[in-house]
Amino acid sequence: MNRLTRRRLLQGGLASLVAAPFLNTLSRSARAADLGGAKRLLVFFKPNGTIHNYWRPTRSGSDFSFGEECVLSSLAPYKEDLLFLDGIDFLEGQNHDGGMAAMLTASGGISIDQHIANSIGHTTPFPSLELGVQSSLIGGQTTTRMCYKDGVFVTPNDDPVNAYQRIFGELGDEVKLARRRSVLDVSRSELADLRSRLGSGQRGKLEYHLDSLEQLERSLQFDLTCDEPREPEAMVINQNDNFPELTRQQIDLAVQVLACGATNVVSLQLSYTLGETVFRWLDQTDGHHTLSHMDDDQVEGVDSFMTCERWYAEQFAYLLSRLADYPDPETGGSMLDSTLVLWPSEIGDGRQHLCEDVPWIIGGNAGGFFRTGQYLSLGGVTHDRVLTTISNAFGLPDTSFGKGTDGPISDLS
Repeated sequence: MNRLTRRRLLQGGLASLVAAPFLNTLSRSARAADLGGAKRLLVFFKPNGTIHNYWRPTRSGSDFSFGEECVLSSLAPYKEDLLFLDGIDFLEGQNHDGGMAAMLTASGGISIDQHIANSIGHTTPFPSLELGVQSSLIGGQTTTRMCYKDGVFVTPNDDPVNAYQRIFGELGDEVKLARRRSVLDVSRSELADLRSRLGSGQRGKLEYHLDSLEQLERSLQFDLTCDEPREPEAMVINQNDNFPELTRQQIDLAVQVLACGATNVVSLQLSYTLGETVFRWLDQTDGHHTLSHMDDDQVEGVDSFMTCERWYAEQFAYLLSRLADYPDPETGGSMLDSTLVLWPSEIGDGRQHLCEDVPWIIGGNAGGFFRTGQYLSLGGVTHDRVLTTISNAFGLPDTSFGKGTDGPISDLS
């Protein structure tokens, strides 16, 4: 197995702090820094909401447990590492599409993952990596995208083999690396010439491509510190019945790229809102979105939907187990201790088509920033405040996020 080395870059301190109205937020940011704070972000998404009675743990605060019918029971071994947030209302956005667009952006032009990547992504080959599982079956549109940069979709890579090759495939091969650098030089020169001949509207799109080239070039300047991961097995990525194996491959890859220092920010999107994945491996015959609209009196349909929801929770548990098993190369603890894992939802009860009473889960304690091991009902707190709190966990002195104007949630930290 090849050994890959990565040059570590020193990270600069926070910019000078501002005063008066922002002291509470800044003290939280300083606390995150004092405790080590979150070093990495991993966003995990599955679509179509849930049914609250099957999602909610019993009791509240730290005195909670998972009932027999709770779809989250597979998370019991990680109870002390999790923060269950109930009763979140979206600042803006309703129905599936609106919820998908607003979920990580709070209706601003950038999603929380890209915002954090802008701050901590300069020390890694890739500022962020976006992975997916059958997220683009109907193309790139609001329904299928959750990550945004400057108001533009950031498209997930649904192919584990392609993603692996992009990240690890040419490391250590100086001939291939030199060839790629040469191609990038030519591409940059041609695009720069084209830029001078475009109008302002087209020039904006070209700038986005130039930025992508710069990111790709930077990825060629780094080496990685880890054992070279095993390449995923090639398979048909859009075949429904490959969904479980593709999910495991992408989870493994997401953890590996964080552990190897390829990036500090990863998102993993399983399907898309309105996605009709058929869980045939669980003996289901209806699509996931169809099942999410079963009324309470359709007992068999609700049971089928909850069977699918338990499977998704098991994948999240697997993700947590992989992070817990990987040692943090910088701290010596586990990757779970220093990683903030966010499991958001784009909608609450999918049958109501409302982005109200939406349940989210935060995993890991972000280096001590969050008080995990709790189930909290936030009673209608808007989700921009959750995103602001997450930003603060990375030491960023944000007092709001997206179109929000309120500050972070003190009860979480």
